[in-house]
Amino acid sequence: MGSVPESSAAAGPGSTDPEGPSAVVVPMAGAAAGRGAAPDVMTATAAVAAPTSLQVLRSLDSGPRGLLEEQAGERLAGFGENTLPAWRPVSWPRRFLRSLRDPFTSVLLCLGLVSAAVASWGTACVTLVLVVVSCLLRSAEEHRADRSTAALRELVATTATVLRRAGPDAAPQEREVPVGDLVPGDVIRLGPGDLVPADVRLLRASGLTVHQSALTGESAPVAKHPVDTPSRPRDADTGGSDEEGPFARPELCFQGSSVASGSGTAVVTATGAETRFAAAYDGSARRRGTSAFDRSVHGISWTLIRFMLLTPPLVLMANAALRGRGLETLPFAVAVAVGLTPEMLPVIVTTALARGASLLARNHGVIVKRLPALHDLGAIDVLCVDKTGTLTQDRPVVESSLDASGRSDPEALHWAAVNALWTLQLADLPTPDALDEAVLDAAEEREETPSAYDGVAALPFDPVRRLATAVVRRPGRLGVHTLVTKGAVEAVLDRCALDEAERIRLGELAARETANGLRLLAVARTERPAGPRAYTTADERGLTFLGFVALRDTLTPSAADALDALKERGIAVKVLTGDDPGTVARACRDLGLDPGEVMSAERTDALSDGALAEAADRVRVFARCTPEHKARIVSALRSAGRTTGFLGDGVNDLPAMHAADVGICPRNAVDVARETADVVLAEKDLAAIDQAITAGRHCSGNIATYLRITLSSNLGNVIAMLAAGLMLPFLPMLPAQVLVQNLCFDVAQLAFACDRPSAEVLRWPTVLRPRDFLRFITGFGLLNAAADLATFTVLAFALHGSATSGGQEAFHSGWFTENLLTQALVMLLLRTGGRVAGGRGGGPLRLAACGLAVVGLLLPLTPLGGLLGMSALPPLYYLLLATVLVLYAYGLRAARTRYEQKWSHS
Repeated sequence: MGSVPESSAAAGPGSTDPEGPSAVVVPMAGAAAGRGAAPDVMTATAAVAAPTSLQVLRSLDSGPRGLLEEQAGERLAGFGENTLPAWRPVSWPRRFLRSLRDPFTSVLLCLGLVSAAVASWGTACVTLVLVVVSCLLRSAEEHRADRSTAALRELVATTATVLRRAGPDAAPQEREVPVGDLVPGDVIRLGPGDLVPADVRLLRASGLTVHQSALTGESAPVAKHPVDTPSRPRDADTGGSDEEGPFARPELCFQGSSVASGSGTAVVTATGAETRFAAAYDGSARRRGTSAFDRSVHGISWTLIRFMLLTPPLVLMANAALRGRGLETLPFAVAVAVGLTPEMLPVIVTTALARGASLLARNHGVIVKRLPALHDLGAIDVLCVDKTGTLTQDRPVVESSLDASGRSDPEALHWAAVNALWTLQLADLPTPDALDEAVLDAAEEREETPSAYDGVAALPFDPVRRLATAVVRRPGRLGVHTLVTKGAVEAVLDRCALDEAERIRLGELAARETANGLRLLAVARTERPAGPRAYTTADERGLTFLGFVALRDTLTPSAADALDALKERGIAVKVLTGDDPGTVARACRDLGLDPGEVMSAERTDALSDGALAEAADRVRVFARCTPEHKARIVSALRSAGRTTGFLGDGVNDLPAMHAADVGICPRNAVDVARETADVVLAEKDLAAIDQAITAGRHCSGNIATYLRITLSSNLGNVIAMLAAGLMLPFLPMLPAQVLVQNLCFDVAQLAFACDRPSAEVLRWPTVLRPRDFLRFITGFGLLNAAADLATFTVLAFALHGSATSGGQEAFHSGWFTENLLTQALVMLLLRTGGRVAGGRGGGPLRLAACGLAVVGLLLPLTPLGGLLGMSALPPLYYLLLATVLVLYAYGLRAARTRYEQKWSHS
């Protein structure tokens, strides 16, 4: 048989000229003021009733034969290219200035300006250079990520098949044109696998089904067909009826969807920014709330700023009151404030994040578009995902074949395979749909032989009938043809010779199987006398019911292991899907994930924001979710204090991606989703997310360690300096010595960007909580201050309390050496993951700590030490200092052990 003609809706009843007069003028979708001249405008009649295909064509000044080339050129100039609104490229100067808004960088810049104000030019120059380096690093990394994202756009389709005419009397010619050249009024062809390049209205179709998951979240293809009769009045805003949205209208297809099966001809009604695909991604959607990184960084930064602003006045007032010193102590006060703030913080943060993002891109193909998102990945404790493409693959597999009693019976599968095979061959379909493929694969595994029959005719799947019929000749049965029908349960049962009670019983049996997460195909057959006549849908009557073929979603092979890995890392997985509750619950159970209570969209709508926050923290699976439901659930989780990530790949996921702390999408996601996401995966795989989260925790752990060690050590030094400054008749350390000490410590701590935390650190989310930091740095800072004051006692004993010039220089040298040695100990013993003394890892950190210790011991003995006002120390001091350092090391280990035990029980 040849190909089955497409059903047509291009002309109204009784019309012979598809371009004849039309009684109703409808809007040209996509027309907007200022975008060029539209062929027609909306009239009041259009808001009353949905137009027919003929009326749409007339309103677009087009016809089934397509536009003239000249018309298309004029409209392209007036309406613009059919491209989505894209992010404007950010210039280097603007990107650099934007980096200055980072709180850490702002603190550093303020310190540099203060240093310049008090004529401490060395400190000012070093600090401002660090600001410039930090901004350059961040700008360069963001530029690299933007270039990688731009390259991803090459993955989308670039051409479409369109009908165009060279002149009014010329025949229409099919040609491939760039998608960007499509204009309203173009007539295009759609086939299996094609992306719908714009919003269109179907004129003709044959067995057309479309994947709308990128727009609606539905995992199953949606049947589409032309409508030739005016529909009931529609809502002026949605274009749909009062009861159904535009995506449910069978005659409309939208940009962002793709053809699953069948073919069709359609007229373009909207392009570019006027499509629903673009409308879902307007400018307001791009604005997102503060992320976990922003919240934690702001908290810690303001803590540092308060300390920084408080320290100089305290130093000045204390020295003036107790020692009678005036403004001559101002440089020392500024140096102490600089010492309290980690000068290398922006560089450490940017370097750690940039290095982690580079390793992810190189080793796993994961692109981090926003550097702070890498920290947020490490802080995630809730990951929200869809079902289709994440937990399950977008193809079904046969679960069982059942007879009318619900018992296992291969007969239904056998005849379903016969139907699938001969429908595919005789109806000249390009490829089988997913259900037919699953049936044929299962029949092949069971060694069924559907090809043993001779095909006679086929009535392919029709979205209105919701079934397909194949007519075959069975071996040994001359003069008789067998009609085999399969399709939706209700449609097949309505065509079977059954009494009402049996029909109800079979419907209840199907409902029970469907509730278990299975998708059912009903199978029936009948026999007709062989003859030369053509078979029609009228022959699909009086069928004998054979049974059901039950199908389930194919699980993603890596999903189960990835879910276990995420659970071990302390991450709760929430499934937000538009699918039926039974289907998603079945998939979760098959993966070993207890679905628990499944909350549907109806119940979600009934909850207040507070109640939803409580329920979202408890419930694991949300079914029948719209894009608005997903965004509201993610927002509720964040309001409950959870750090959330959302994995999506379609336009319907954009609101939730914006609501989450981290928006994640695969590389094959729709273009607008890739532009929106913070992190782009090589593929939609939970295992890839686990790798990205591990990298995020790696970076976050290093940043957290740097902050804890730096702030606790600096706080201890400041406390000791303030105390010593009030007790001594001279400054405990000169401003230049304070700055050199800080510079040595900060340079050594660059090794934190390359550190490798232990496995126990990667096991739980890493969050920079200001209160936890304050408790940590206060406790360990006081311990550090005690070691410094003990060193003060040692120095007083070793130098016999001399307050002469030589004694001052020796005191400065002794405290300088002790400070760098204690800071080297802190770097090793308080490193994230601890256990460095007897464990592996921390190579760069060990080298940096050793280098710091060597500088502390040797610098006072060099000519540079003399220039800085330091001198050599007696051997007795080093012996007593070693005793202090051993006691300090034991104190650090004991405090660290107690802290870890308390933290593990909290």
